[in-house]
Amino acid sequence: MNTKKKTTTTQAPNPQQQENTYFRMRLPNSRELEQFALVIQLMGSNQVKAICEDGKEKQFRIPGKLLKKVWIRENDIIIVKLWEFQPSKGDVVWRYLGNQVEWLKRNGKLDKLPI
Repeated sequence: MNTKKKTTTTQAPNPQQQENTYFRMRLPNSRELEQFALVIQLMGSNQVKAICEDGKEKQFRIPGKLLKKVWIRENDIIIVKLWEFQPSKGDVVWRYLGNQVEWLKRNGKLDKLPI
């Protein structure tokens, strides 16, 4: 019985093609009370303290679906969604990676944050 696995090789992408690639990036939706924030302190368990675009420090909860999948550290840029019934608190919705943060800075999206 022949049990050899069939493997295929692919060429590395051409560097010229990489310049023309486009990526969709998640941005905050102001109609749903979402905004950018900068993490300044980890409060323990699933809480973080962050500075929002309006310049105020607020406390945010990391929901269960992000808790063990997305690790948030100090000085990370995140998207937060404020609670309607208590606007001084909210939930973390998204965390940006390093190259995404650089893109946001270059395009002026983070001008309101103290970076």
